[in-house]
Amino acid sequence: MYLLAVGIALLLMRYLEIGFMAGVSWWWVAVPFGLTVAWWTWADTTGYTKRKEVEKMDRKKKERIDKQRAALGIRTRKR
Repeated sequence: MYLLAVGIALLLMRYLEIGFMAGVSWWWVAVPFGLTVAWWTWADTTGYTKRKEVEKMDRKKKERIDKQRAALGIRTRKR
């Protein structure tokens, strides 16, 4: 996501001809977009995205259970 933000910033700077970007080739502006596509392809192919999503859901589930146990006065066990 950071690469996409960098790409958009470079695109705007090149289009509006701000600073050093006025003389830079359009190919340099396209590089972050290509890297973003490569990252998303790799993340989806290897399962990285799904794994992070499952970890986030598990963390939320654990926090919800701990909150409910604390409300009932039950101690949570440390593993």
